[in-house]
Amino acid sequence: MTILGEFALWISLPIAVWGMVFGYVGGRTLRGDLVLSAERSIYIVFVLLLVASLGVGAAFLGDRFEYWYVANYSNANLELFYKVTGLWAGQRGSLLFWALLLALFAVITVVTNRKKHREFMPYVTAVLQTILLFFIVVLLFADVNPFEKLAFTPADGRGLNPQLQNYWMTIHPPTLYLGFTAFTIPFAFAVAALLNGRLDARWIQLTRRWILTSWLFLSVGIVFGMRWAYEELGWGGYWFWDPVENASLLPWLTATAFLHSVQIQENRGMLKVWNMSLVLLTFLLTIFATFLTRSGLIESVHSFAQELKIAYIFLGFMGTVMAASVVLIIYRLPQLRSENQIESFLSRESAFLFNNLLLLGAAFSVMWGTMFPLISEGFTGQEISVGPPFFERVNFPIGLVLLTLVGIGPVIAWRRASKRNLQKNFTIPIAVGVVTGIVLFGLGARHELPLVTWSISAFVLAVIVTEFWKGTRARARIEREGHLLAFFHLVTRNRRRWGGYTVHIGFVLMCIGFAGAGYNQDTRFNVQPGDVVSVASPFGHVYDLTYEGLSMSIGRGERNLLWQAIATVSVSQDGTPKGILTTEKRQYTNRDTQPMTEVGIRSIVSEDLYLILSAMNDTGGALSNDPGAQGIDLQVLIKPLVSWIWIGCLFIALGTVIALWPSVDRARLAREKAEEKAGLATAAAH
Repeated sequence: MTILGEFALWISLPIAVWGMVFGYVGGRTLRGDLVLSAERSIYIVFVLLLVASLGVGAAFLGDRFEYWYVANYSNANLELFYKVTGLWAGQRGSLLFWALLLALFAVITVVTNRKKHREFMPYVTAVLQTILLFFIVVLLFADVNPFEKLAFTPADGRGLNPQLQNYWMTIHPPTLYLGFTAFTIPFAFAVAALLNGRLDARWIQLTRRWILTSWLFLSVGIVFGMRWAYEELGWGGYWFWDPVENASLLPWLTATAFLHSVQIQENRGMLKVWNMSLVLLTFLLTIFATFLTRSGLIESVHSFAQELKIAYIFLGFMGTVMAASVVLIIYRLPQLRSENQIESFLSRESAFLFNNLLLLGAAFSVMWGTMFPLISEGFTGQEISVGPPFFERVNFPIGLVLLTLVGIGPVIAWRRASKRNLQKNFTIPIAVGVVTGIVLFGLGARHELPLVTWSISAFVLAVIVTEFWKGTRARARIEREGHLLAFFHLVTRNRRRWGGYTVHIGFVLMCIGFAGAGYNQDTRFNVQPGDVVSVASPFGHVYDLTYEGLSMSIGRGERNLLWQAIATVSVSQDGTPKGILTTEKRQYTNRDTQPMTEVGIRSIVSEDLYLILSAMNDTGGALSNDPGAQGIDLQVLIKPLVSWIWIGCLFIALGTVIALWPSVDRARLAREKAEEKAGLATAAAH
């Protein structure tokens, strides 16, 4: 199967070239046979890439250590689950996986548009095949072929990095790749619109679900990575402004801007150049994220690349795409003129535009902070690091304004907001925000940033809750329905609007959780068995932690463990027992690294109790099971409101799914049209 997979990868190269050429020529000459041939090539490339991926999977499952990729990311003792996920564990397999997902989405696009939107499909097919061709060329000619063999066959492999042997990390990369590849479809339609000159809002309407799907996967993929960092890296945080974290954030920021600005084009015929530029920029940033992760230019805890040759190929591709996109936009500028202008600063158009400018400002600051060390080293030869303080100082003010706009943008009037509109929509929410700030200040909240964040969050939630209540009450009165049924029908009749509000609730909840970091507590103790330490929570209760002792496990062999030290701690809250937490140090046989940390976490809605085994007083004595070598350094963190970050992500996912789900009215309209056509056909037959 592995040999067949390598053969399939090589065969996909000429097929992709064939589809790319026939797509462009078919679109130019309007020859249906060439277009059909190009579309069929999409199916063939997908099957070939699927066979290639199965070949890599078979190599992992069969412990084929003669292959470089398998030898470096697996070994005989690796659990079956992680062997299956080996396809995206490293650079070579993940690039193949990227291409496979793109081919799958390309097939879905071709199948769903067999009999409609034919004016776009030749160029859409050609663009998709061009991108597939790029990844196939990278895999075959950039020294990253997953089927490359070693000069000899080692007895065992190096194994998968233990930090990657975590549930969240197994789903984090593929989820992000789903987001990256899904956005390729809107990009292909945008390029097709530029090529065929159909530059109204139709191409946006055709790709709205793809845009939302991409944004959903990007959002949850980023949070999955945060959860992995929080549980696995053992430093007590979830976001460190790491270059690869930043790479995933960049397309999310521009995609979010695009999702908001397309509403202006659909409703007012404005920002056409802006929207076209945003969709092209977002696609480029998805490629840039892959480039940054896999090029080897910037080191990161989860950047696996080691070769630089691939970096130049990626840079050449991105430069070519950018140049071609700019030329097409300039060529079509007369057709991209806005049909209307912004009439007032106090309008929804203005709020959305300001929102976009802030998102792009945040994207620029993240890009600059990420790339500046590389640029500086290239020009001066000196290594300079840009840490979290820079990103936080720049982006926290931007985030607060964006949070405020979440409450203003959706309810302020189009064109020009009247005084009555402003009073009606914002009087009560502003009062709620102010009262919330006063109450929290009275309760002892003195940190400025969290206090402002929570006050603005209260304002935004008041706006959203008011909108839901007004809509539900009006429907209940008009349709004579109960409030629960009226609420259900309200959402299902306009899923796009109310799904968007649900997403905004999720964003606000995440901001509330982020602001809780202002009250993080970090205390370190050196303890012996039987010692009790106390830590006060910002919410007023006290944790009593009893260190029970240290247990050692040596040479078990499971998951390549050399030794494992487990510290057991009993937890009580205000005298009430709350169970046991354990925190560990692990040393692995197949990794030349420092011992790794496994943390103990007790999560409740208000806060997390987070324990870290920082060090052992006498590691050698502990390994020898010396009863006197039980002392440890125990780090105790209390992290308020962290759970609201994960709860907010659930709301974001729920809201996006609601917005993606077909509207009841649209479905009924489609049924009525189908019944009408069937009736006409029956009448004609008689």
